Amino acid sequence: MSKTIKVVFVIILLLFVGWYLFEKNIGVINVPGRASVENTLSQGSPRESLAGFTLPPGFGLNIFASGLPGARVIEMDPKGRVLVSQTSEGEIVALIDANFDNIAEGSKVLASGLKKPHGMAMNCEAEDKCYLYVAESDKLSRYLYDADAPALGAPEKLMDIAASLTDRHFTRSLVFLPYPEQATLLVSVGSTCDVCEEKDSDHASVLSYNIKTGVKAIYAKGLRNATFMTLSPADGRVYATEMGRDGLGDDLPPDEINIINKDKNYGWPVCYGQNIHDTKFDKKTYIRNPCMAPFETASFVDLPAHSAPLGLAFIPEEGWAEEYWYNLLVAYHGSWNRSTPTGYKIARIKMNAKGEYLGIEDFITGWLDKDGKKTGRPVDIKVFPGGTAYITDDSAGVVYRLFRN
Repeated sequence: MSKTIKVVFVIILLLFVGWYLFEKNIGVINVPGRASVENTLSQGSPRESLAGFTLPPGFGLNIFASGLPGARVIEMDPKGRVLVSQTSEGEIVALIDANFDNIAEGSKVLASGLKKPHGMAMNCEAEDKCYLYVAESDKLSRYLYDADAPALGAPEKLMDIAASLTDRHFTRSLVFLPYPEQATLLVSVGSTCDVCEEKDSDHASVLSYNIKTGVKAIYAKGLRNATFMTLSPADGRVYATEMGRDGLGDDLPPDEINIINKDKNYGWPVCYGQNIHDTKFDKKTYIRNPCMAPFETASFVDLPAHSAPLGLAFIPEEGWAEEYWYNLLVAYHGSWNRSTPTGYKIARIKMNAKGEYLGIEDFITGWLDKDGKKTGRPVDIKVFPGGTAYITDDSAGVVYRLFRN
């Protein structure tokens, strides 16, 4: 056998072995930064749906990543990686799916030692200049983001956020407004209490921060705990989940979805839901109903009390059946103090192209069984074209991936 034939034979053999290992998912693929990837994960098959969950026909659910205690907010980087804030751990991590099989092989810690990091927002000023904005309980910062590594630069503090030892709601969430206000970043800041008159203006509000001028302002107020926010792709409006207060029984007040408009007051602590006066808290005598529009803004949709709605995301048209277009998926974290537990699911808010509310139904259930046993608590949800979504679970410490069968 000639030397040339031997070389060709070896090359063919190596190609065949490489193809076989890839197809069988054997071994480890070396990628830049592989040595810094931690927490080896084993999720099973991405094509087999997890048992115990009920989903609409044609959908499945698998574990994309595990070993993530306190997993809360999801953000995507410019290369399509999933970033997750682990609020209880004080960390921001990137999930590594190097072989693109829809199961993360590991996670890389991008930032640690943070004070209850929650909200994240990626903003790219140019193709090669992106910043990750991160909201901790007491401040807003940004990091220059290296998508190739991935890695974060040194933190740059942008503004302080009011915090106190009595903060009942310490999670801060972020969303950028659409064009032409794309320099405005909204920051949700919950109340320090269950129900009270706040002493400073930052709490129980949504703040605005202009990333070009550094100007901070109150954008909307009267929001007890606007835990998550998202933009409507149809009209660019900001939608937020809102948790009602405790102490009024199993069925009051409702949790809410609100459309956040500039300079509006959403009523807390005096009003809730569809402009209902909270007379158990507010004992004042009024000439007029203090919860009447236009003085206070009613909720867009009332949700079952104590459902604890968190992440919410609109369904795009691309790759989703027409019946889902313009709909909103909402993660119910689940009740902690209701006599009969409620929530622990993903709900579907039906809407039309005009943004009108049409009804609500379950989309994914299974985190709470008929005997009241809880297997997890969904937190954030990010929806993508093609019938795909990612869902965090801060109780089970996992990220799920919804997919089309």
